Amino acid sequence: MNGLTHVNDRGDAVMVDISEKEETVRTARAAGFIRMNREAFDAVWEHTAPKGDVLGTARIAGIMAVKKTPELIPLCHTLLISKVGIDFRPSEEKNGFFCECTVRLSGKTGAEMEALTGVSVALLTVYDMCKAVDRAMEITDVRLLEKSGGKSGHYLRAAE
Repeated sequence: MNGLTHVNDRGDAVMVDISEKEETVRTARAAGFIRMNREAFDAVWEHTAPKGDVLGTARIAGIMAVKKTPELIPLCHTLLISKVGIDFRPSEEKNGFFCECTVRLSGKTGAEMEALTGVSVALLTVYDMCKAVDRAMEITDVRLLEKSGGKSGHYLRAAE
């Protein structure tokens, strides 16, 4: 066996059977960054972007994406999400915004994919709303920061 849980002994993609797993409180945090030119950064930060409240809209898009993760990622289980938080922090030095998504639930499987999907869609929404000002924006460093709950225990990404 190769250790991959979504592949059976024949190499077929399968959904993991979680029916025997214990329900626990699970939390996952993911982050990413979007870099843009100064004009776009100022428009977002000063709420003057042509399409409106960029970060507010991106926050809602990220929350919606978390709830739709099993529709986007084929082998994800449908989870009853308890809480989603999407936070943005500006970086004037880098002309961009850090985004962090936190997902919390009580269930039989983790929330990592939901947190990663939430941060990705939030950053894609920023791109969509600012592309008229800067088509060269870059979304970078999308990664899992932390997860807790379940049999595998606590994971905390090493400081960067």
